[in-house]
Amino acid sequence: MNNPIKLVVALILPQLAGAIGSFFTAPAIDSWYINLNKPSFNPPSWVFGPVWITLYILMGIAMYLIWVMPKSKTRDTALAIYLAQLVLNSLWSIVFFGWQSIGLAFGVIVILLVLVLIITIKFHQLKKIAGYLLVPYFLWGAFATILNGAIWYLN
Repeated sequence: MNNPIKLVVALILPQLAGAIGSFFTAPAIDSWYINLNKPSFNPPSWVFGPVWITLYILMGIAMYLIWVMPKSKTRDTALAIYLAQLVLNSLWSIVFFGWQSIGLAFGVIVILLVLVLIITIKFHQLKKIAGYLLVPYFLWGAFATILNGAIWYLN
């Protein structure tokens, strides 16, 4: 472990993004979200918490592996895109659950998915394992994008 402070920060940042999102998500689950028409492939609500916590841990480890690399324009660009996608990650929850705007949330998640693909590729180019750690996030994000689109269509 090169830098334990960077490791802690890298692990906390995505969890913080998740906490911001859950602040808007939790109150809407049993009131607004439960009454939406959802596709047959919609997972039970309890699945989302453990999945996101796991993904945020993997994201934090990936960020740490890149952050402790020697400073370079490529590394700094990858980290900036990573931070931008974290903001969009939280914003999606605010838009979908807080504002209850399914269509606008779909636009946010499509942009988010593109950024996740970009950081997955950039992290992989810098350090293969960091890119591999983001693959589950990309796959879940792709599923979430399809789910968001289906919920928008059904409602």
